[in-house]
Amino acid sequence: MDFGANWQQYEQLDISLPADEWITGEVLSGGPVAGVLRIGTSGWSRKEYPGTLYPATIRDTAMLATYSRLFNCVELNATHYKIYSPDAISKWVEKIKGRDFICCPKVPQSISHHSTLLNAAVETAAFIEGIRAFGTHLGPVFLQLSEHFSPVRKQNLYRYLETLPEDIDFFVEVRHPDWFADGNERRELFTTLHRLKKGLVLTDTPGRHDCCHMGLTMPVLFLRFVTCGGHPLDSVRLHAWKARIDSWKARGLQKIYFFLHVHDGKHEADFYREVQSVFGLTPAAREEQMSLF
Repeated sequence: MDFGANWQQYEQLDISLPADEWITGEVLSGGPVAGVLRIGTSGWSRKEYPGTLYPATIRDTAMLATYSRLFNCVELNATHYKIYSPDAISKWVEKIKGRDFICCPKVPQSISHHSTLLNAAVETAAFIEGIRAFGTHLGPVFLQLSEHFSPVRKQNLYRYLETLPEDIDFFVEVRHPDWFADGNERRELFTTLHRLKKGLVLTDTPGRHDCCHMGLTMPVLFLRFVTCGGHPLDSVRLHAWKARIDSWKARGLQKIYFFLHVHDGKHEADFYREVQSVFGLTPAAREEQMSLF
């Protein structure tokens, strides 16, 4: 994902993390918790993975099982382009059975980009029916709205979120600048999602600093971390996130979904090693996860 990235001016951009939003202070008002950390990418079949994350000779059919040994979650981009049947999803589940592995499917673009949201009941029902086949492997569902979906259509969004099943967590990513530039819209967005018990995706991508809004509407972090790959500023930003996550865990952050989006895929293996080191994964976990490199 290169949304908002401007790698040519990377060193001139503001990459600092903003201060917490007021809503974060209200949501994180408890004491320290362990904070379950899950790290993943946007899929298991990226063409750069064989020879870097995977053995060079890996078969396509072995990629998901191999990925699930390296990571403990996936931001499932495949569901953005197709509504999968329960049978199709069950075939994926067979490859991750027995592992502590969570799938976070993205809402199909036929709903998120090509509907009014309010006329998408049939597609939504089919999508929900399919992803329920993940069973205990189903994590938060990710609704990514287009850059053209502005607060002018906010009631469509809010009414749509009210129709979604309460036993599944949903997170929303908004990209139109007016969601953040207008203080009233920003506050209403945070307040409404908090009331509806829906999450708001945090997207840290250079060039769209506004999408790194630091507003948690539930005690769960869904972070999309966009990096150049092989650049020292990636490491600077990673350490800043470690410090912020530690401070949030001290105040009650319960779960962290940390999704890596590395622009240059050949650097993903190296950056994943760094993420493991920075977040202090246990030696046993590192030994298992790195055994395929």
